Amino acid sequence: MAAFAQSAPCWVDVQLPDLEAGKRFYGELFGWTFRAGDGPYADALSDGALVAALAAKQDGRMPTAWGVYFATDDIAATVARVREHGGQVITDPVRAGRSGVLAQAADPGGAVFGLWQAGERKGFQKQNESGSFCWTEVYTRQKDRVDAFYEEVFGFRSAGIDDAGTGGPGTAESGVDFRMWSPAGTEPGPDTAVGGRSVITDAFPAEMPSYFLSYFAVADCDASAETVRRLGGRVSEPPFDIPYGRMAVLQDDQGAVFALLQPPVS
Repeated sequence: MAAFAQSAPCWVDVQLPDLEAGKRFYGELFGWTFRAGDGPYADALSDGALVAALAAKQDGRMPTAWGVYFATDDIAATVARVREHGGQVITDPVRAGRSGVLAQAADPGGAVFGLWQAGERKGFQKQNESGSFCWTEVYTRQKDRVDAFYEEVFGFRSAGIDDAGTGGPGTAESGVDFRMWSPAGTEPGPDTAVGGRSVITDAFPAEMPSYFLSYFAVADCDASAETVRRLGGRVSEPPFDIPYGRMAVLQDDQGAVFALLQPPVS
């Protein structure tokens, strides 16, 4: 299992009220199989490769949501930067056996993310292929504070639509306020981007919190959206075309939000 670049997204998991129902939903949607993890936790595999995990919520007050983790080779230092630059540490670093060390934090706008310092488990064994993670972006109302936060904490170099000529997967049209994140030491732009920042506009309810939206690659976005409906989920944004392919935003049958992306035909 290869190591991940510093600050790259390296893992996703979802907290669900009903773990077995989650296995049935995502197993049929993505073709995932599952193996038991420690406690109420199941690793998801695509063609035998680790792609995500499903966890049973231990506290009903926790959100039913997908979470994304960013790789760090020094989690204590990253946590210190989170605090220094206006973020909040929700869970201090805790060791997950020999797998690694994890922590949870929130940016200045309140969007929650995870940190992962790898031990024996590096993260995804498959990504950017059908049935696996391919992108993440944060939605916020405090773009200036949040932009500075991710640049300082993770070393991201940002490119906006005006800089790069187009937005990321979540950008449906020109004029959208969107920035892409590229790791330190790379030239910012679509070819190096690992995630991005979008804005929660006034079109959404004021009570909507900041959040990360994670994307999964699929071979047929329209067919997958219909599968979500058939399995009892919701299609929040029906499939539509973007410069990076065809995407949709959905909820599973327990309310966790995620996106699908069908890459363009090369």
